[in-house]
Amino acid sequence: MDFWTTPLGWTLATIGGILLVTVGILISLAFLLLADRKIWAGVQMRKGPNVVGPFGLLQSFADFFKFVLKEIIVPAGADKVVFLLAPLLTFILAFIAWAAIPFAPGWVISDLNVGILYIFAISSLGVYGIIMGGWASNSKYPFLGSLRSAAQMVSYEVSIGLVIINVILLAGTMNLTSIVTQQQGMFWNWFAFGGGAGTWPLLVILFPMSIIFFVSALAETNRPPFDLPEAESELVAGYQVEYSSTPYLLFMIGEYANIVFMCAMITLLFFGGWNPGVPQAWLDSLPGWLEQGIYLATFLGKTVFWFCMIALVKAFVPRYRYDQLMRLGWKIFLPTSLVAVVIVAAWRVFAVGA
Repeated sequence: MDFWTTPLGWTLATIGGILLVTVGILISLAFLLLADRKIWAGVQMRKGPNVVGPFGLLQSFADFFKFVLKEIIVPAGADKVVFLLAPLLTFILAFIAWAAIPFAPGWVISDLNVGILYIFAISSLGVYGIIMGGWASNSKYPFLGSLRSAAQMVSYEVSIGLVIINVILLAGTMNLTSIVTQQQGMFWNWFAFGGGAGTWPLLVILFPMSIIFFVSALAETNRPPFDLPEAESELVAGYQVEYSSTPYLLFMIGEYANIVFMCAMITLLFFGGWNPGVPQAWLDSLPGWLEQGIYLATFLGKTVFWFCMIALVKAFVPRYRYDQLMRLGWKIFLPTSLVAVVIVAAWRVFAVGA
């Protein structure tokens, strides 16, 4: 019997996969954070970080040690247990969601049949870390910031959920690997472009849905122009204003992990995941290691592309007012995505069924 099919082998393989994904995400976050700062600097015609290491590549690691070595300060009136538990919860939930993300065929920690449902469940818990951090600080300022953030996250989770339902209806499954597999072949088979010859008229529905998903992801992760709960220029830090040192770092790592997670989700759901948009027969003719390498590089490249788009939005788009933010979510995105669900469901029942 193969060792990896035994309980011990399965346990070791699972732990190894978890460590590989976690360490990989943490290292990639260091360089993506640097890229975020460099893109912002480039748009504003300045250099950005360029001193620590060659071309500033070690700047994120220097910031990491700065945060870790600083003293942890807990306000005298704070609930110390909840105060320290909040950033830890945010950090853990941000990484647990990655368990269902397939990086390439077979490259997934847990290939769940209800992968999207699992992601919904984990993402909905993320708001608790922010509310706990604001409430445990025992200060009205961070508490109000946490309420603003919670209201924003809940508002746009509704739109994101309805947008994803369109993909579930079209794919007929909640398994992310199966959703990506259905988009293999040429790029017009990607769900953002209708999903192939049989469903190409849905392009007029699904491409706008991918844009709504992208904008909602910005609001869900408190990214500009929707960074109202932690707007640096007028709010300092919002719900995390009382945090310093490692707890603050955990909040930031959790937030950036969620940003990259949303980039991975839009890649998987709408833009083919690991599929490079070329004939599948050509890929199957390649050696196995090269085919897997192309799949992995394609997925990572698309994810980085969407992160760069998020970074550019930060540099270009002015910040919304809070009432504008809520109006966009509840009066525009919610009705639009709901109408899209009805149209795609009708297509599945009448056009496909016929």
